[in-house]
Amino acid sequence: MWLVAGLGNPGAEYRGTRHNVGFEVVEELAERHGIPMRRRAMRAVIGDGLIAGQRVILARPMTYMNLSGEAVGAIARMHKLPPERVLVIVDDMALPLGRLRIRPQGSAGGHNGLQSIERHLNTRAYPRVRIGVGAARPGRMVDHVLGRFRPEEREIVAEAIDRAADAVEAILAEGLERAMNRFNQDPEPAE
Repeated sequence: MWLVAGLGNPGAEYRGTRHNVGFEVVEELAERHGIPMRRRAMRAVIGDGLIAGQRVILARPMTYMNLSGEAVGAIARMHKLPPERVLVIVDDMALPLGRLRIRPQGSAGGHNGLQSIERHLNTRAYPRVRIGVGAARPGRMVDHVLGRFRPEEREIVAEAIDRAADAVEAILAEGLERAMNRFNQDPEPAE
């Protein structure tokens, strides 16, 4: 069993913001695999089903980004999941817009949601799919991550969300190493 947690902030005012790309990937996976995301438990909206032959719990923490670890940790503990079976999908300002990076573990890189998860899992050794949302201008970090994408960025982000969902499916079907080899490269330019 896997926990696939997409990070974001709850509420209509945050829908479509840079910080919420993790939510969008989980929503895409739920739609692709017919997994209803209606159940509220452990401070998250969750659904469970099969993806790539693996039993999966999809989760959108409802704790706000900075407290994501409360929900992720509670779900992982309840289902006795080791950290290497907790896959986190998160925005990343250090990556160019639309770029994906899969990592088996690593630092939070200043991301408060990842720091919270580290505290609640007591480790940095959990896999993550990072989605580039572009860099903020100096002193504008909060406005940047809580801001919506410009129309010309939205198409790039929509493709990145689809690719991130593909990456999650590949991780579940083929393992982290093969998925990293496939997705940790620049996307092919559109023809």
